Amino acid sequence: MELLIIRHGLPVRRELTTGIADPELSEAGWAQAEHLARYLESEAIDAIYASPLARAQETATPLAKARAMEIHTSDGIAEWDQNSPEYVPVEELKAANDPRWQAMLDGEWGADESEVDFRDRVVSSIEAIIADHGGQRVAVVCHGGVINGYLSHILGLDTFARGFFYPNYTSINRVAAASSGERSVVTVNETSHLRGTGLPMGLFQRG
Repeated sequence: MELLIIRHGLPVRRELTTGIADPELSEAGWAQAEHLARYLESEAIDAIYASPLARAQETATPLAKARAMEIHTSDGIAEWDQNSPEYVPVEELKAANDPRWQAMLDGEWGADESEVDFRDRVVSSIEAIIADHGGQRVAVVCHGGVINGYLSHILGLDTFARGFFYPNYTSINRVAAASSGERSVVTVNETSHLRGTGLPMGLFQRG
């Protein structure tokens, strides 16, 4: 089967003193999601999964509406900072030289679960999706840390690598999953649907 592991679109900035931020998509994020849905029009998709977080659910919405399909929510593919009271797009942190940007570069971990537990959660949740959809093509809309966690697992990196590469917004990362247990990375950071749009793509590019 084939997995299309997709990062969410650009969310709004949200910083709270209490509670969980869980930001929705920005206007640009919704536009990215619409371009994603159109880009995938020619491909058969048998199921759509998304993290429970708003930015992932909303990114999956245009794709699901275009195909009159439901979005299956998988709690196990939520991001490592899902309970944080703040969400600031990393581009904004970098541009402002925010101390939180340096903390990210230093690999500091500020989640409610350990890095090992996070990676185990991600891998087991994605493997469960694979087990339920033999021979099919499935879209999984999630987060940069989730994508890094699962791809680093496939690639056999010895240590947790939630930041070994930067998944662009609405990038598609394709994985072929054989019934024998073999997992192959087919594409990484596929963003053709954003080319020429002028929309932000991530840290280093605009469409």
